[in-house]
Formats: sequence, C-alpha cells, structure tokens
Amino acid sequence: MEYRIEKDSLGNVKVPKTALWGPQTQRSHENFKIGQQMPTAIIHNLLQIKKAAAIVNYQLGTQTKAKADLITQAIDRILTGDYQSEFPLVVFQTGSGTQTNMNVNEVIAHMAAQINPQISIHPNDDVNQSQSSNDTFPTAMMMAATMAIDKLMPTLQALIDSFDAKAHQFQTVVKIGRTHLQDATPITVGQEISGWRSALQHDLEYLQTNRATLLELPIGATAVGTGLNTPAGFDTAMVAQLSKQVGIDFKPAPNKFQGLANHTGITMVHGILKTLATDLIKIGNDIRFLASGPRAGYNEFNIPSNEPGSSIMPGKVNPTQVEALTMVCAQVIGHDTTINIANSQGNFEMNVYKPIIIYDFLDSSNLLTQAIHSFDVHLVQGLEINSDRMSELLNNSLMLVTALSPHIGYERSAKIAQHAQQAGLTLKQAALDNGVTEAEFHDWVNARAMTNIDQDHNN
Repeated sequence: MEYRIEKDSLGNVKVPKTALWGPQTQRSHENFKIGQQMPTAIIHNLLQIKKAAAIVNYQLGTQTKAKADLITQAIDRILTGDYQSEFPLVVFQTGSGTQTNMNVNEVIAHMAAQINPQISIHPNDDVNQSQSSNDTFPTAMMMAATMAIDKLMPTLQALIDSFDAKAHQFQTVVKIGRTHLQDATPITVGQEISGWRSALQHDLEYLQTNRATLLELPIGATAVGTGLNTPAGFDTAMVAQLSKQVGIDFKPAPNKFQGLANHTGITMVHGILKTLATDLIKIGNDIRFLASGPRAGYNEFNIPSNEPGSSIMPGKVNPTQVEALTMVCAQVIGHDTTINIANSQGNFEMNVYKPIIIYDFLDSSNLLTQAIHSFDVHLVQGLEINSDRMSELLNNSLMLVTALSPHIGYERSAKIAQHAQQAGLTLKQAALDNGVTEAEFHDWVNARAMTNIDQDHNN
C-alpha cells in the first residue's frame, strides 16, 4: 500500500495515500482494532453538526463565507456519496468519542481540499471551530437516539394495530383462562389479545411521552460545559440550524454540565426499551405455548408455517418468529445493564463511556424495530385459532365451578370440583351428584356470561 506522510501534534504519521482521513484517525485505526465500527448514524449526525457549525460560525462572524461554503459543500458531497469506508474507527476507542469526531473533521478537510485546494481548511481550526468532541459527540448521540426511536414507534404501532384487529376478529370466542399455569375461569380470545395490545400501547405511550428528553442537545458546551471558545448565541443558533437540517425540533440542553457528564435521557428511554422487551417476551411466550402441539400441547392457536421446523422430523412447524423476537429482547435487556453501568461511570465533568452507550441504544432500537416488524408480518397477521380445541378444553375445565359459588357457596363448590377430579367425572355430573339440579346447573354455569363479554368495553 502506498502512503503519504501527515503531521499532528505528536509528529509524523503514515496515512494510506488514497484515504480521506488524516493522522488522528490513522493513530486510532492502528491502536484500537477492537470490535464493531462506530454506527453510521453517529457519523451522519456528526456531519450534520459540522455543517450547522460552519453555517452558524459564518452567521456569527467567526468564519469566512468562503470557508463556510466550502465546508458545507464538502459535507454535502460526503452525505450524498458512498464514503462509509472513510470512517473506519470502532466503538471501543476513547470514551469521549474524540477520535471519531476527528475522523469526521479530517475527512471533511480532505474532501474540501479536493473540491477547492486554493482554500485551506484545517480539521481543528475550521471544521471543529466553536466545538469540542465533548459536546459534538453527545449531541450526535441524542440526535441518533431520537431518530432511532422515531423509526421504532410506527413499527410498534403497526403491531398494536394487528393485535387490535385480531382482538376484534376473535372478540366473542370463549376459551379457558389460566392463572399460575392452572385452569382458571373463562375468557374470550379477544379479551386475552386485548391485554397484549394494551401492554404494548402503554409501552408506546411511554416512548411518546419521554421522547422529549432526547431532544436536549448539549452543543455549545465545548470542553467542560462552560461554552469556552464559542461566540455568543452559538448554542441556540446551532440547535435551530440542526432542527432545520434534519426536520426535528430539538432544544438546547437546559444544563450543559449534565449533558456532558450524565446521559440520563438515553439511559431512561432505554429503560423503556427494556420494559418493551419484557412485555414482548411475555406475549411471545403466551403465543408459543398456546400454539404448542399440534397433538401434545395446548393447540389453541395456529401460527403460520413459514419454514420447515426440523431437519429430522418431517412436517414439524416451530414458533421461529417468537424465538427470534425473544432473542432480540434478551439482547436488549443485556444492553440495558451495560448502559446503566456506563451511565454511572461519569467522573466530574465527563462521562467516558459514550460510544458504548449509544452503540447499545441504537442496537436495541434497531433490533426491536426489525424484530417487531418481522413478528407482526410473519406471525401475528396470520394468527388463527383452533376453536374446536378451545371448546374441548373449556367444557372439560373444572373451574367453571366458580359460577356455582355465588349460589351454593365456596365450600360446597370446592367439594364438587374435588369430587369431579377424583372420580373422573364431568363438572356437571359431579354437581348433580351433590344436589345441584340440571336446570340450576345450566342456568348458573354459562361460560360466555362468565367472561362479561357483553358488558366488556375493553374490546
């Protein structure tokens, strides 16, 4: 490989001849060959920050129009082109993200030199003017987190809508309820599904309500939160310009010291993602158990046959969409532990776990977006029921005895249920053996009436 020699504050560095990055990127590339690359979303948002800074610095009189226009032109070319290979740095680097910030600065400076070599653009003095890695990187974090949540929420709403449709489709189909994994009183399929829908609706509302905390941008804080080396009004002008560029109404961080040292908003919103993950695991487990069988399980639900389920057992169908979804949820729960630990490790004016915090947040949000969509399209929308099996289990259940309790008392009702179980009788026969008339039994034991479906407004 051919190289060129570039210089930074530590001395000369050999940089690949065709690379757009510079010496600080090269040093990081050589020193940190650890794990995955920095998310593209962070790179793109850093580019937006640099573009906004060029515009605002010119507006505030600290940047010439020629330099501001050239920086903007270089960034637009990068954003619209295929330059991902110019951002090779990894997540596990400096905890402030400084090296990625400089990677972006250097690439912009070199791109500007290609466009117009007559104007000198310096990565620090010009591209990074009025900024510090300590405020640009967390600003990019907040922007990327907001955009990720904005992609997740419509996907979650679509799943809620699919469950809503299924709840209405099966609103009056009566089945046996279960508590403690034991038979309980009747419920309708629609009522059961409505509980899943409501759990997800709550999670969506939590995201919608708390999205606002991600809109607080600490740009203008520079090194420690004081705004050193920024012109007056830089922070508010930057937030306004960034809002215009990306179409999201961001706000200046109310306290920039907190914005650098604590990633409270991201940590809190990821907690909602973890809560969503736990609800999805519960729903997924319900579906895979209710679809178990077809001969030796519950066999109440029929799930789509998307692919063969076994390499040795012909005709087997497995709940693979549930398995994929719940694996994603396990990953999200693990990410939440990482983020909580990382957020706790801020020291004085700086948290130095920034890259892993945003990597895990984006990974959780993106995985949930993909998995929820797949679960919705490939399972929920094709979910059907086995009504004959539901009737069989319902009619064989002893917990219908609960309907007798208001009429003959708890103790006598329990005696009837125990007699039926021990003698292998139907509930009706056991009741008749214990003095309940056939007319009373048919009048009192009405599975549909026990669901209160005709008074239930949740569906």
